[in-house]
Amino acid sequence: YLARKFFCLWAKKTFGQVLPSKARCFYDQKILGKTSGEWKEQWTVCRERKLSLRADNHYRHLLLKLIFKAWRAYICQQEGKRSKYYIAESHAKKQTMLRTWYHWLVYVGVQRRKHGMQSVALAFRERSSLCISWAVWRRQQHYQKCSGHKMNILALQHWAQSLQFRAWLQWQELYLYTQNEKLKDIRAVTHHQHWELRRCMGAWLGYLNLKKVKKSQNELAQEFHQSRTVQRCFSNWQQSWECRRRMHAHQRDLEKQAARIALWRVFAHWKHYVVLCVEEAQQCELAEKHYKCRLLVLQKFWNRWKSRL
Repeated sequence: YLARKFFCLWAKKTFGQVLPSKARCFYDQKILGKTSGEWKEQWTVCRERKLSLRADNHYRHLLLKLIFKAWRAYICQQEGKRSKYYIAESHAKKQTMLRTWYHWLVYVGVQRRKHGMQSVALAFRERSSLCISWAVWRRQQHYQKCSGHKMNILALQHWAQSLQFRAWLQWQELYLYTQNEKLKDIRAVTHHQHWELRRCMGAWLGYLNLKKVKKSQNELAQEFHQSRTVQRCFSNWQQSWECRRRMHAHQRDLEKQAARIALWRVFAHWKHYVVLCVEEAQQCELAEKHYKCRLLVLQKFWNRWKSRL
């Protein structure tokens, strides 16, 4: 108990009213406060960084989702266009087949009519030849008997030949007229088909040019968007790097300042301790001198008392 008491008295005289334990506790509290403040700032920075990373990831996922939707719509549109093109091609083939079938039917009808007319002409010619042969035979058989009817038979023959020749001319004119009309119809149909094909080809070429222009515009838009995204990400990274660099520099400055303060406090305590040690040495020296003087006085008075005794 006495040792503890004298130790407390010596500590108060040496370090003053503030003990080293209290100073160390106060210093630890200050260090903890500064450390907690720095930790809070670092935690807020990390939280902001996490939020920015989550926002970037969300924006990236949203952008990929939109790109996937646009790509799927483009694929569906291309499939629809391809199906329409296949339907149009099959329809064109069917129309070509129908036109070919129609022309073939017309050709078969014409051939049938030609064969019918040729058979009628051959029958008429056979009948006429038979009539001529019959007339010749009758003339030969009945030449003596029917000499008066010779001119009538010749007249009938001439009339039949003229009638046959006239009928042949009329049939030939009618056949040529029908052939000309059919050729005109065929030419009109082919001209209309060529005009429709030319119009369809022009529309299809215009559609291809428009599709190429849209594709180039989409590629330019994607390149611009990618460049803007890269620039934005680079600027964000540069800002975060600048902020991190400033924080590290500030932390280094704080550490240097804390070290300087700690060294200054240690030097101040050491200086105060040296001063107290010097004062204590001076006091001890004065006390020793006073004690020696007192001993000398006591010895002087003791000698006087002894002499008087």
